[in-house]
Amino acid sequence: MKLTFTLALLFLLFASGQSARAQDFVYEPKNPSFGGGNTFNYAWLLSSAQAQNTIPDPAANSAAAQDPLASFASNLNQQVLAQLSNRLIASQFGQGAIRPGSYTVGNYQIQVTPGANGISVQVTDNSTGNQTTITIPNTP
Repeated sequence: MKLTFTLALLFLLFASGQSARAQDFVYEPKNPSFGGGNTFNYAWLLSSAQAQNTIPDPAANSAAAQDPLASFASNLNQQVLAQLSNRLIASQFGQGAIRPGSYTVGNYQIQVTPGANGISVQVTDNSTGNQTTITIPNTP
């Protein structure tokens, strides 16, 4: 009797059961950088990544640790060197436009020649023989 009742119950469960239904899985990225993620997640993902970052930025530490007096001295040195180079160039080339001719500055030979397209400046490194040509176009 017990066996018959169990078999009848199983038969009723299988006969009255509905077919299983499922839906398609849809992939949705979370990060907006990976094409299609929700843009509102960007700030949260960025702050989460920054909070987990345990490696210090060496550039940030060097800028913060620099002494203001050392920064002032470096800035002053750069300005003095800039003024010195301006005076050297003015004494070598004169004031105003660059005059055609041949100039020697240290290991460099500088040849300035006017042309149809403008002024051509050819710089030759005497120690290596490397040459660079710069054309300054005519202004209308």
